[in-house]
Amino acid sequence: MQWLSAENLIAVATAVLGIAASGVMLWFERRVPRRKRIGYRVQMDNPIGDDARSGRLNRRLGLFDEAPGMTDATLVLLRVENDGSQAIDHDDYTGPELHGLTAVFTDRVIRGVSVTQASTTAHLTDHFTAARGFGYEGNTLRIPRVPLNQRDHFKLLVLLSGGSVGGEIRLTGGLRDGEVHPNRSATPDDTPPLFGRAARLVTVLLTVCVVTLAALVVARDDTRPPIGCASGRLTLIGSTAFAPVLREAAERYERDCADAEAEIEVDAHGSTSGVRELAAAGEKAADGSPPVVAFSDGAKPNGLPELRESRVAVSVFALVVNDGVRLPRGGLTTADVRRLYRGEITDWRELGGPGLPVRLVSRDADSGTRQVFQRRVLGRGEIANSSLDCVHKDDPSADVVRCELDSTDQVLSAVADIPGAIGYSELNLAGRAKGVRGLTLDGHPPSVDAIEHGANDYPYREIEYAYTYGRPPADSLASSFLTYLTRGNGQNITRTHGHVPCYTPESLTLCAS
Repeated sequence: MQWLSAENLIAVATAVLGIAASGVMLWFERRVPRRKRIGYRVQMDNPIGDDARSGRLNRRLGLFDEAPGMTDATLVLLRVENDGSQAIDHDDYTGPELHGLTAVFTDRVIRGVSVTQASTTAHLTDHFTAARGFGYEGNTLRIPRVPLNQRDHFKLLVLLSGGSVGGEIRLTGGLRDGEVHPNRSATPDDTPPLFGRAARLVTVLLTVCVVTLAALVVARDDTRPPIGCASGRLTLIGSTAFAPVLREAAERYERDCADAEAEIEVDAHGSTSGVRELAAAGEKAADGSPPVVAFSDGAKPNGLPELRESRVAVSVFALVVNDGVRLPRGGLTTADVRRLYRGEITDWRELGGPGLPVRLVSRDADSGTRQVFQRRVLGRGEIANSSLDCVHKDDPSADVVRCELDSTDQVLSAVADIPGAIGYSELNLAGRAKGVRGLTLDGHPPSVDAIEHGANDYPYREIEYAYTYGRPPADSLASSFLTYLTRGNGQNITRTHGHVPCYTPESLTLCAS
């Protein structure tokens, strides 16, 4: 699974934005439309006499029982608070009356009122005067235009008679750009909740849904199969240097397209032999396009016009020496390499190295790696083979020991085992091999990243081609696999094996040159 895929990044971003949007929505609903708010709540509503009307016996000993008309008395503690986001001034009250707010105690008669407040809001006391509209009559209490800073509050202790405990109590009034509203009843000094119950529920549900959706998208293995999965059998032949890429890509394609029942076989024996085998298979095929794709390190030989090419990647190769060969510059010049492979240098001391005889370990004539080496570095063919075991001369007249092997793995193994040996290999395989040392050429290291970004003129590289006999049908396995390899998930596989995919913005020009 690819954790940093575009889909997963979008899902996580959606979750973050959803949570942020919830907060912004509630902030907007809370702060912008009603920036000034006065809330009120009843913190106490208790009988202080023989509360016969409520059907309960809650008798209190004291003078209330002796006062006329007070046997059904009640005490109410009313808290009035600024629970908005802005301070409320004297002029923010919009009623036409002298006072600012009106409290109505349904079915009860006000007998007296006392103003209480916290020590931090003692300055509010000066506003509760008759001259500023403070007073009561019947069941109505007039409250002055009290300026309140954010979170300021005052409390009114009201003595009432008649009616029932728990009867309706309303506070009314107008505010510029604001409202007066009841708050949830709470213990005397609790702070009311910041958001209403509905707002909290909507926020929680939205957050849970968005986070759950993001978790499902991230956790689900939704790697998409290649576009246009095809069934059938396909054989991939040719380059041994590119064979590791083909094996992994074939396994991945078969797994991603399990429903299509595709079978892909990799049988790599060299670039030249692969191209010729494809041409022969095409001539024998009844429909003119056999299920075979040949991969070659470099362009096909002349005289095969039926073969159609696709540029797949830029392959990078490396010169390697036995680990005991230490050169002063850590590499060779192109001129040094040409002298070595012409047999003009027979001992590493001539290049500042150890006193060891030079032994050239090469690939067979069908090898694309060898052909690239001859074309890009030597500028000519290699000298004749002089040894079968890469150690002893079978031709006494030869200036230097030179042998040919069938695969890259054999070359790397021989170079690691034979003191003074030098050979060549596909870069990624050379980097993993033990007992060998890679060389720079003309001061340039064999770096895929540097070559891809145009920062390196390392010469030992070549375009990897895929060849088909004619144009395979669009719905064929050959066509589907090539699309997968060059434009689908196969690009990542190609890169992990040390090659530069051709169909990326950085390498389009590189592959076209």
